[in-house]
Amino acid sequence: MTASRGKSPGSENRSGSASFVTVVGGANIDIHGRSTSVLRANDSNPGTVYISAGGVARNITENLVRLGVDCRLITAVGDDHNGRMLMRLAKEAGIDTQYVQKISSAQTSTYLSVIDASGDMTVAIADMDIIDQLTPARLRPYQSMLRQSSLIVLDTNLPDSTLAWLTRDFTEQTLFVDTVSTAKAPRVKQHLGSVHTLKTSAIEAEALTGLDAKTGPQLQEIAAQLHAAGVERIFVTRGSKGVFYSAGDKQGTMKLKHESRTVRNAGGAGDAFLAGLARAWLDNRDLETTVRFALTAADLTLSDTATSSPALSLTAIHKALEAQDVS
Repeated sequence: MTASRGKSPGSENRSGSASFVTVVGGANIDIHGRSTSVLRANDSNPGTVYISAGGVARNITENLVRLGVDCRLITAVGDDHNGRMLMRLAKEAGIDTQYVQKISSAQTSTYLSVIDASGDMTVAIADMDIIDQLTPARLRPYQSMLRQSSLIVLDTNLPDSTLAWLTRDFTEQTLFVDTVSTAKAPRVKQHLGSVHTLKTSAIEAEALTGLDAKTGPQLQEIAAQLHAAGVERIFVTRGSKGVFYSAGDKQGTMKLKHESRTVRNAGGAGDAFLAGLARAWLDNRDLETTVRFALTAADLTLSDTATSSPALSLTAIHKALEAQDVS
């Protein structure tokens, strides 16, 4: 396993008023259709349709802001109705949008998902070609800001050239990566040596490594492969089965004691989980406390129809953690 990258745990940039996090990746308008009964393929299903701001990087940023973290978001939007809506909602959420690229020649990303009656996403289509415009040439003017970041979070919506540039030229910063989807997870494979923390799902981990991720031993084999490639911390989300985690000589699976919330939309839970990981890292939390903190952030998000829940906050997480301790 490689030596630790980025600032040391005691660095002044890891906590304090001067620190900030930069998140780079996708932003889109989410259109969700949720069935009110058993979802039937090849048929019209009764349900509800609603629209919210989305995109992995944008969601992570909003969640971090709700958790009290100063953030910069680098993404791309078009000069269209959806782009203006995303910018307005981002500003209302307290996101620093000064680095968002406005590209008049492309349309803002749209994510269309179908959600079953239990709240799980069954299928989705992501129209995100505009993110290919986030090239190294567009981002180079922000090099100084990126180097001042206490943490950089990337998603694999980014084009290959940009992932290569960010993971090659910013090795002094700690890098967190979200693998996003099975189609895009392999994009980070050649750059794992620069990744401090990798958040992935079981099916995304399979796409990334070529290994099965269904059992404990299989997850341990995946972790061994990713650690050998240079990743320091690995978190594999597994839905109702909890999270498998691996860092150094510590490995395990964790579920919350009580997951009794009504699941309204599971689509943003992974983004809230990564935001929880980032906040916990900034706070110097130990590994097991980090996992509990991030799982609780995800659990709070599941109960909201919006991809990023307005109910998420440090206070809400601490209350939920206290309830778990006395249950």
